[in-house]
Amino acid sequence: MRILVVDDNEHVRRGVLNILASETAWEVCGQAKDGEEAIRKARELLPDLVLLDISMPGMNGLEVTRILRREVAKAKILIMSQHDPSQILPRALDAGAQGCVDKGNLATDLLPRIQSIMRPSA
Repeated sequence: MRILVVDDNEHVRRGVLNILASETAWEVCGQAKDGEEAIRKARELLPDLVLLDISMPGMNGLEVTRILRREVAKAKILIMSQHDPSQILPRALDAGAQGCVDKGNLATDLLPRIQSIMRPSA
C-alpha cells in the first residue's frame, strides 16, 4: 500500500512516518506540507491512502478531500485533526474521507484506523 502524508507541521509528518515504519508492507510514496502540494503529489503518485491534516494554510483538509475525490478517486482519505474527532467526522465523511483520527492519539490509533479503512469490503 502506498501512502501520501500531508501535514504543514514537519514534526507531525516525521512522527507519522515513524509510526508507519513499523508496517513493512506499506510504503510512504510522498509527503506534502499544504493542500496544493497534496493535490499535485496525489495526481502524480496515485497513492492508495492519503493521511491528511484538516488544518493547513491555504486550503484546508476538507477542501483537499473534495478535490481528491474527483481527481484521485481510488485513494482513501484519513483526516488527522487535533480537534475532537467526533466533531470533525461528519464533515470529513461528507467531504468524502473514510475517517478521522485524533492527532493526540496517533501512536495508538493511527495503524488500527488505517487497517480498518483499507480492509477490503466483504
